[in-house]
Amino acid sequence: MLFAVAMTFIDQTIVSIAAPDIVRELGLSASGMQWVVNAYLLSLAAFFALGGRLADLLGPRRVVVVGTLVFVISSVLCGCVPTGDFAQTWLIVFRAAQGLGAALLFPAALAVVVAVFPIERRGRALALFFGLSGALTAIGPLLGGWLTAWTWRAIFWVNVPVAVVALVLTVMAHIPDRRRDESLDGVGALLIAVGMGLSVLGFQQAASWGWDSAATWGCIAGGLAVLILFWRYERDKRHPLVNLAVFQDKAFTVDSMVLFFAMLAFVPVFFFASVYAQVSLSASPDQAALYLLYFFAGFAIASQWGGRMLDRQGARPAMKIGTALGAVGFALWAHKLTDLSLHDQWPYVALAGAGIGFILAPASTDAVNRSIGASYGEVTGITQTVRNYAASVGLAVFGTILTHTMTDKVVATLRSHGLSSDEAHNVADDIAQAVTGNSDARQPTGTGTAASTMRDVMASVRTDFAEANQRVFYGMAFALAVGFLCALRHPGGRGTAAEDDEPPAAD
Repeated sequence: MLFAVAMTFIDQTIVSIAAPDIVRELGLSASGMQWVVNAYLLSLAAFFALGGRLADLLGPRRVVVVGTLVFVISSVLCGCVPTGDFAQTWLIVFRAAQGLGAALLFPAALAVVVAVFPIERRGRALALFFGLSGALTAIGPLLGGWLTAWTWRAIFWVNVPVAVVALVLTVMAHIPDRRRDESLDGVGALLIAVGMGLSVLGFQQAASWGWDSAATWGCIAGGLAVLILFWRYERDKRHPLVNLAVFQDKAFTVDSMVLFFAMLAFVPVFFFASVYAQVSLSASPDQAALYLLYFFAGFAIASQWGGRMLDRQGARPAMKIGTALGAVGFALWAHKLTDLSLHDQWPYVALAGAGIGFILAPASTDAVNRSIGASYGEVTGITQTVRNYAASVGLAVFGTILTHTMTDKVVATLRSHGLSSDEAHNVADDIAQAVTGNSDARQPTGTGTAASTMRDVMASVRTDFAEANQRVFYGMAFALAVGFLCALRHPGGRGTAAEDDEPPAAD
């Protein structure tokens, strides 16, 4: 099952390294590239609850197989995207399809792991499962840098051999299917997908529509209204898509809140840090991947330490340490971004990674262990929905902050070099669109005043981009600080799985 979910977690971050090459070859806009990343995460958030429920109703083995097939077929189609006007739509659609496959696959894979281990060993097994799957998220940029040196399309095609091996191992494992004879809440699945889609659309498009736009706030408010409607609808269902009774447990609620604020930073950091390395540090994709290796090193060490703390003391100490370290690490990292020197940044990059490492496995495992009569598929659907919705919102909000700040700073730089206000705004808009996708040190071509000025200020533009990223990383530090305040509310202790071991249903 770890082999099966490997490709889904790697794909959360692998695209960020290849973003410049994808934008350059396909001619995508910056917002379009963000949607290529965000479509996958949004689809995960929208359909995780459905995936968890289907694993209960149809049996985890079947859903693992179906999810793997949906994921790998979509991956192949992403790698085969044609150039031209239809490229952006093609890539976004099949990235969303990848997210659907992953949303089906992960809760079912976790249900299999839960079924294999007895209750007294599940905590340790789940800590290992969540820890390794989180580490795979960090591996994405490293693998992406190596594959992009050949062709960016390989970041999608690499999933094919992984999927083949995962399917073979699934068949060889002779996994029994446990099914529930209950109905599927189709209305609930539709409501949660629409609510999340609308709200994230509003956050994402604020960069182009503006925060004073009625469309921006209409989408955000409309999406949140649909999610509230979903919550009210689920309370009265005999067989709901999401068993909201689990939120009666204070520890589960706190776990979910800590995961939300941690994930605002965790997945987005790979996109923003890799593009920063390529734009402001003039790094190649391979070098950008090595830049993120420091984050992964801190994450890997802390996740193992956090798992041991979970077994001995419960999740509360690990979450408090992780959110505090993360907040400090991201703040210090942000402070050093304008130095344009990797040598000055790596200790803080590793510290930020360690903070996230302390959080993910303990919080996720504690939440699953505290399920109240709900199946592990349902509970995993909830926690993973929270995680991926937060990642989508983080990408959208931080992307908006980056675009607006970058535009303002470049306008000021260009006007200080003699361009008129209109010319500066036009050029700055173009740069803000291009800079998140084009990372190399090529100088602008052309003989006009604007092109000539741009050749003179390229070094300043890289500094402007670093300063814009500072606000993003300070925002991530703030999110972890709020997570720390949430962790203080955790009642402590170690959760115990409440689900009774039921005999497997007939296959």
